[in-house]
Amino acid sequence: MKKEGSYIGVDLGGTNMRVAKVKDGVIVDLKIWPTPRFAKSCEETIQALISIISEVFDKEVLSIGIGVPSVVDRRAGIVYNVANIPYWEEVHLKELLTQRFSVPVFVDNDANCFALGERYFGKGQTVSNFVGLTIGTGLGGGIIQQGQLLADANCGSGEFGEIPYKEHNLEYYCSGSYFMNVWQTNGKEMYDLAVLQDSRALEAYRQFGLHLADAVKIVVLTLDPQMIVFGGSVADAHRFYEASMLEGLKDFPYPNSIRNLQIEFSTLENAGILGAVSLCY
Repeated sequence: MKKEGSYIGVDLGGTNMRVAKVKDGVIVDLKIWPTPRFAKSCEETIQALISIISEVFDKEVLSIGIGVPSVVDRRAGIVYNVANIPYWEEVHLKELLTQRFSVPVFVDNDANCFALGERYFGKGQTVSNFVGLTIGTGLGGGIIQQGQLLADANCGSGEFGEIPYKEHNLEYYCSGSYFMNVWQTNGKEMYDLAVLQDSRALEAYRQFGLHLADAVKIVVLTLDPQMIVFGGSVADAHRFYEASMLEGLKDFPYPNSIRNLQIEFSTLENAGILGAVSLCY
């Protein structure tokens, strides 16, 4: 896989826009701007994105890769119904950025980019079939099979968070939103309380781990990967729920599948950015 040259990777989220220049596979310039929360139009957010890309763009850049929290028409670079970004219902992102920067632009789902980042730079380098699960505000997934990102029809595979579960869906119980949904406490506050060994917070994480075990079961039953790599802000708190998650897997109907499954937590900084750059190679 070619890594030489300079590229720009973008990890676009509902909270932050993370943009970096990557040279020979190494991040050399990183910028983080808040995504406009109260934008009055799609154009306002587009202009904010163009501004932050301009901060790291120079004549060395060969192309731009961008991950977005939505389904994508990969060929045309059109994104649809972007989560948590107002007015992004149909954005011709590839066309807009190509016109502005005059370099090739590649667009994909952000969880797919996380999986690609792990495939080429992180824990996923050691296996050819794995699933990257991102646990942040939502729950997303990227599927790597035979060393490649799954070539699905509509960029919609891996959206495990939308699977119906209990009286809501998996994302309701298996993401950072769970703590507010169920415990009426935001994720950051819950984490800080858990660090202080607060009993209520520890119980919240214990139950979170059991819900996450159900998500793992669904992944294994549908894809039977060699590895699952967890990433995202809530994955960083795994010391508080990993034990209960593993406990919740003990009743899996095919124990050998769980014994053979490698469960990893990402240690790769900016995996989404590196994965977005990997779209360019």
